Amino acid sequence: MQRIALRTRLKPGCEEIYDREHASIPPELEAELRAFGVHSWRIWRSGREIFHYVEVDDYAILQAKLRDSTVNQAWQAQMNRLLDGDFDPDDGGLRKVWEMS
Repeated sequence: MQRIALRTRLKPGCEEIYDREHASIPPELEAELRAFGVHSWRIWRSGREIFHYVEVDDYAILQAKLRDSTVNQAWQAQMNRLLDGDFDPDDGGLRKVWEMS
């Protein structure tokens, strides 16, 4: 299993909108994420900075499958309007520097 950390940034003034709209995700999207190998996806926000922690069988396969998902495309359109910059689905995530086991 892979553990991936991601970072995105919100546009100024979108913090409360993001929190409200991302308090839950569409059940169809959650079902697809699970079917595509996601075991867990956690999100934290500090100001405009969004940090994601994903546990997934294979992140590259997940991204490839999500590209063709109409449910994911609709969700990304809804969320991306709040982001400062484009999310790069080919980004492999943040580089791990240290871990305490």
